[in-house]
Amino acid sequence: MTNQTLTAEAAEFMAKMGKQLKESIGIAPELYGEYDVKRSLRDSSGAGVLVGLTQIGEVDGYLIDANYRHIPINGELFYRGYNVRDLMQSAIADNRFGYEEASYLLLFGKLPSKKELEEYKQLLGMRRNLPMGFARDMILVAPSRNLMNKLARSVLALYSYEENPDDLSIENVLRQSIDLIACFPSLMAYAYQAKRSSYDNASLSLHYPDPEKSTAENILRMIRPTGEYSDLEAKMLDRSMILHAEHGGGCNSTFTVRMITSAGSDTYSAIAAACASLKGPRHGGASPEVLEMIKDLKASVKDTGNPKQIEQYLHSLLKGEAFDRKGRLYGLGHAVYTLTDPRTSFLKEIARTLAKEKDMMDEFYIYEFIEEHGADLIAQYHEVDQPIAVNVDLYSAFLAYALGIPTELCRPIFATSRISGWCAHRLEELATGNKIMRPAYINILSQKEYIPINNR
Repeated sequence: MTNQTLTAEAAEFMAKMGKQLKESIGIAPELYGEYDVKRSLRDSSGAGVLVGLTQIGEVDGYLIDANYRHIPINGELFYRGYNVRDLMQSAIADNRFGYEEASYLLLFGKLPSKKELEEYKQLLGMRRNLPMGFARDMILVAPSRNLMNKLARSVLALYSYEENPDDLSIENVLRQSIDLIACFPSLMAYAYQAKRSSYDNASLSLHYPDPEKSTAENILRMIRPTGEYSDLEAKMLDRSMILHAEHGGGCNSTFTVRMITSAGSDTYSAIAAACASLKGPRHGGASPEVLEMIKDLKASVKDTGNPKQIEQYLHSLLKGEAFDRKGRLYGLGHAVYTLTDPRTSFLKEIARTLAKEKDMMDEFYIYEFIEEHGADLIAQYHEVDQPIAVNVDLYSAFLAYALGIPTELCRPIFATSRISGWCAHRLEELATGNKIMRPAYINILSQKEYIPINNR
């Protein structure tokens, strides 16, 4: 049902009641302090409330001193105790695809031998195809304008294609996890092609996944009409996916997986819920916003090679006079990282490599200018008591631009990277949680006496 199907009377009623509801549901901000509420599951310093233990991901962005103050440090990210820098440097040194190794590490808790990694890659290759008829019946027949919405719906639909989807044994959930990791590129690519065909009047270009190719190669192969890509392009995407595969149990989508898992629900419901979380702009990365911001910058600035003109635009942006008028400079700042985001240095080099290869250094310098000057500019317009680090989204956006990845695919590719982490956390919650998550809310409304309908 859409708004167009409403009668005039129904539309008037809904508008009136909506206005009344909006005026009645607010809660005064000072009450959260009065009741010592850990609003948004954070304490007064902004740090996340400790709600669990994990052996999967570790995100280090600051220290806390004896007075509970945040002490900025250079950020570090660990997968199963291994620094993500080491995973990246190994893949770079060997000039190989590394996402599958990171995926194996997250799922199984150990680095694979050559033989184990090869077996895992072969297993993923065998499971990349969707069930017979699924692409036609569940994706092409019912396309969506929003690819994250379609991704979540497709994951839920997979529940109906297996005999025992509610089996919560570790063995079965591991099998389901590997199946989802394997087929996510297909779900994402077919959703994108269906959207292009149905809403953008583009030709429908469908390619089968190649079992011999890596996850990154299959993504580029299936989203591009010709299916063509270079080895450099695929490896740059692969390295970005390593950096996005996991980010601790406290990030919104991963916590969602653990919460749904704690209720005893099935794997498809948990992963679909994570997709719904990642759809939200407060969590799903700001790469789309960075891309649109840069697009507006290039449309507004006469000479993008002139640093003064770029700076003038950024002043207008922060004053709420440019782009989305929200006064935000996207691509800077992070909820945990203070001095540096450990992923950014790698992504910057990935971006620089592609920029040189594709003759896009002029474009790259815009992003680099934002990195070098953005924090000081933000400090002029907003009160900040911590350093502002460039985050993963700035150069992720450039990577998408350089690879010709449309804005609408940024979050689905993020999800395709992060599903390895989601599945690892689901398995850990099943093995160690054993209790449903049940946070508390305090009702601040006084009790009322019921009034008969004829007396109102």
